[in-house]
Amino acid sequence: MNDLAIKIVLVDDEVLFRKGISFLLQREENIEVLFEASNGEELISNLNSNKIKPDIIIMDLKMPVLNGVEATKVIRKFFPDIKIIALTSYDTKSFVTNMIQVGAVAYLVKNTTPKDLINTINEVAQKGFFYNETTLKTIQDTILSSKSSKVNLDSGFLSPREIEILQLICNQKTTAEIAEELFLSPRTVEGHRNNLLLKTESRNIAGLVVYAIQNEIAVLTL
Repeated sequence: MNDLAIKIVLVDDEVLFRKGISFLLQREENIEVLFEASNGEELISNLNSNKIKPDIIIMDLKMPVLNGVEATKVIRKFFPDIKIIALTSYDTKSFVTNMIQVGAVAYLVKNTTPKDLINTINEVAQKGFFYNETTLKTIQDTILSSKSSKVNLDSGFLSPREIEILQLICNQKTTAEIAEELFLSPRTVEGHRNNLLLKTESRNIAGLVVYAIQNEIAVLTL
């Protein structure tokens, strides 16, 4: 086992599709498929029994026994360090928004290209989340169309530096890139990021992005 490889788990009830994705990913030198599952219940059972945990789970939405949305909720609660990439046939706004809200850090439809899938995996492994143009537009449209989603902030709630870092996070910059741009150490950037998570009560970086759009702190570049 390559300790440096991105460890992946595939969850999809369509066996042929799942095996195809597995074959594709195993050809990548920096990606390792730990195991596959046909539904959310099988996934959670395997996670509990396997000592080695994945970095990323690629999750279908509509599956028997336990679907992708419910499985993602369980993963976020009991395995918060594992990143979820939704890979599904459904691309409606409600599906995208729901998966992002429950904790998915990327969203892809099944007609995506192999190149896009591999790029998304690498981006998520490096940055913690990755939203392509379609997903970003859906997040913006959904949040901005909902007047009740806006939260009024006290002026001192976030420091100018925290706002600056949040804006760079929304531009999908890595910790190292933010540190270089602001002449800070990566550790300092991580500290600010952790404070942002605590202050905004966000569960992950994806939550910070949604929070920033809700409060008009950042406008994402499509």
